[in-house]
Amino acid sequence: MTTKKKKIAHIDNTKLEQPQTEVRTPWYGADEKVPAHLEYPDCSMVDLIIRNAENYSDYTAYEFMNTSATYAEFIVRIEECARALKAIGINEGDKVTICMPNTPQAIIMFYAINMVGAISNMVHPLSAEKEIEYFLNLSKSKAILTLDAFYPKVRKAKEAAPALETIIAASIGDEITGALKLGFKLTKGRKIKKVPNEAGTVKYKKFIEMGRSYHGEYHVAKHASEAAAILYSGGTTGTMKGILLTNLNFNALGMQTGAASRIITAGEKMLSIMPVFHGFGLGVGIHTMLIAGCVCHLVPQFSVETYAKLLGQVKPNYIAGVPTLYEALLRSKKVEGLDLSCLKGVFSGGDSLSVELKKKVDDFLHAHGANVQVREGYGLTECVTASCLTPKDYHKVGSIGIPFPDTYYKIVKPSTKVEVDFGEEGEICISGPSVMKGYLDAPEETASTLQKHPDGLTWLHTGDLGVMDEEGFIYFKQRLKRMIVSSGYSIYPSQLENVIDANENVLMSTVIGVPDEYKMQKVKAFVVLKDGIEPTAAVQKDIEEHCRKNIARYAMPYEFEYRKELPQTLVGKVAYTVLEKEEIAKQKR
Repeated sequence: MTTKKKKIAHIDNTKLEQPQTEVRTPWYGADEKVPAHLEYPDCSMVDLIIRNAENYSDYTAYEFMNTSATYAEFIVRIEECARALKAIGINEGDKVTICMPNTPQAIIMFYAINMVGAISNMVHPLSAEKEIEYFLNLSKSKAILTLDAFYPKVRKAKEAAPALETIIAASIGDEITGALKLGFKLTKGRKIKKVPNEAGTVKYKKFIEMGRSYHGEYHVAKHASEAAAILYSGGTTGTMKGILLTNLNFNALGMQTGAASRIITAGEKMLSIMPVFHGFGLGVGIHTMLIAGCVCHLVPQFSVETYAKLLGQVKPNYIAGVPTLYEALLRSKKVEGLDLSCLKGVFSGGDSLSVELKKKVDDFLHAHGANVQVREGYGLTECVTASCLTPKDYHKVGSIGIPFPDTYYKIVKPSTKVEVDFGEEGEICISGPSVMKGYLDAPEETASTLQKHPDGLTWLHTGDLGVMDEEGFIYFKQRLKRMIVSSGYSIYPSQLENVIDANENVLMSTVIGVPDEYKMQKVKAFVVLKDGIEPTAAVQKDIEEHCRKNIARYAMPYEFEYRKELPQTLVGKVAYTVLEKEEIAKQKR
């Protein structure tokens, strides 16, 4: 360790003094120095929330539209859901899929699954039918929670998922009251088909009622090192992988974020816009807040048009989102007179925040009364989410910040364990308590991503290029993987190409990311049809309908360009970089 120490970033944050303010509860708040090391309890995620909630049982845990629940009420709802899971046969170690937007049922189910010792499988609710089928089969889920609006595609996916026994169908309408509930039924609710009463399907309210008649054991004590949740990302090959995360991974992430941010105070409010199936949304927007006694204002469907209005109504103390969210705020026509003095923490992640955009956002925040800067984080789903963060009142231009307490960074020559000097570009590697257990049923890729180095530590090889300066600040440069990032979502061209190529009209295809001012990148597909087939309107419609059935909406190509052939490298591979350069050249004309 001693020979490597000068090149490994592990920052003593106690040197970064901050102004002192009153703290309402014993948490790593604004008046405390950031500890170099934290003590992580040997318990489950839900047990950490329960332990901490003893100090603020009457504080609000979450808000949803016109309803809310205190921590005491929240824990009761988790226990009811845990009993219901046992009533339908969910046992320790079983997998349960959550295919939901940000709703009370989603977070209650997440912690109830944890309480019975099972494992949550977190899936994007806009996933296509075949994708849901893949996630169910990879995880071998015994049950799935989804919204009634998504029931038809989940029901079809169940036919090809033999392990799946139960679909639990929830409704937005069940979580709201009064005029808002009536308005929902008369508008969006009218468009949703009723969930049929059939074997293997139960409505969420009935599911909870089943739990009230269960009187057996349901609360399983789990160790920090045991698996708790599966999130999805592309791994090192660009193929969708299930990332197995432990109780420690989430608890450490939450405690580290609280310590590094130096602002989180019980009773204050997070605008929880980032989705629960995303590490950023689940790890920071939900779990970090709940273990700290904060309020999660759950937003099930985000619209850039209503974002400014939402900020004005909710008046959150913390917001977290991808760069496109902040760019949308800058473009909004409804920000005039918006008072953002309520904001104490503004966090950006999921994609690189450009120097120019950070300056614009900071200027916007100050112009609207917020005495804060947007703080950029860096991480990846293989360590839940962020593991590095811009300090509270200081930043270096272009830097993604400094590592969390107990987290180490080093830069190595790509595909090696050899460290490079300060200021030299190489692959970012991370070691710390939030690093994943491994990829689900993918031992070879796990072994290539999690590597033991000569210093004795296990390091996560990120596949990202970066630089470390002499003060330990990290600078992200680019991804080694061929991956498209659109509005914070990771999209893998090889997956989309497989879908397109499966159409009977298609000979081959390639997919690229095209620079976009709003989304950072948007998806474009280049298609070569089979001999004798022309790109008629009927053929194009068939290909697009095929893609809509098999590709999630956020990953759907905005354009299909039909060509007779695609450019190739000297060894016969499709030269997708040539296509990328062509699109950039078009934009400059």
